[in-house]
Amino acid sequence: MSSCLCRISPANPDLLTSLRKMLSNSVVSRHTERAYLRAFDDLFQLSTGRPISRMILMEYRASMVAEGLSAATINQRLCAIRKLVNEARENGFIDPSEAVRLTSVPGVPQSGVRLGTWLTKEETQLMLATVDRTELIGKRNFAILSVLCHCALRREEEARLDTSLIQRREGRWVFADLIGKRGRVRTVPIPQAAKDALDDWTHAAGIKSGPIFRAMRKGGAVTEFALSPWAIWDVVTTTAKAAEICHLGPHDLRRTSAKLCRKAGGELEQIQALLGHEDLSTTARYLNSTQQIQHAVNDRIAL
Repeated sequence: MSSCLCRISPANPDLLTSLRKMLSNSVVSRHTERAYLRAFDDLFQLSTGRPISRMILMEYRASMVAEGLSAATINQRLCAIRKLVNEARENGFIDPSEAVRLTSVPGVPQSGVRLGTWLTKEETQLMLATVDRTELIGKRNFAILSVLCHCALRREEEARLDTSLIQRREGRWVFADLIGKRGRVRTVPIPQAAKDALDDWTHAAGIKSGPIFRAMRKGGAVTEFALSPWAIWDVVTTTAKAAEICHLGPHDLRRTSAKLCRKAGGELEQIQALLGHEDLSTTARYLNSTQQIQHAVNDRIAL
């Protein structure tokens, strides 16, 4: 058994391929997989055939800092490398002592809270109002946006929505047993406005089973194929642009939904359950609850 990752280099492509596949199989989320594989490829490009050591990993970390990447991005890529090292250890490619040295590379400290994008209730209503619902594709897009704004789903979760998930629980409509990030299961209430938008779309499209949000052909025919997460991204960005709202993505609507729930008096624990967060501190960051931008404290100075 090798004491370091010295066999893992461009000179050993078969082993590189095996490790890359091993890293890919170690995560569930497609987005995480893509980010981890990017870190893998960047690291071995930087190593230029040299044995992977703690010195190389510190060099990799320094190169990302010099490139101006955010602390969150750098730490995610370092997390990918730690995952690779741990998987290599479990599969006998390196010994435990070397794994400890390689995984001891520190992350980059991140201070403060990134603002992100939240819409006000009025901005959200304006965005929804820009959708032309006289056409079938408009009914679909309005339902997509309405569910994002009311139910705070991730775009991957929305892309996987199936008619079987819409059920009656405790006297109301919900997405029952929705499988979210890291396989966590939750039930998401569907407000009446979102349910009306869903019904309008599914009835007009003749959808009685299978994927809810589907691709459409240029002639307007509805296919049997579910929309991809990137197609949902395009619906959001295109609609936001029409409403003259800049830099808005599906995750911003998830944040917006959470913050509007909070402003309406929602309890933090209930919002956490709605979002499917494991940690309450993550929910707090979504709400940006420590800083009020709309009613800023420095507005009161009035010099």
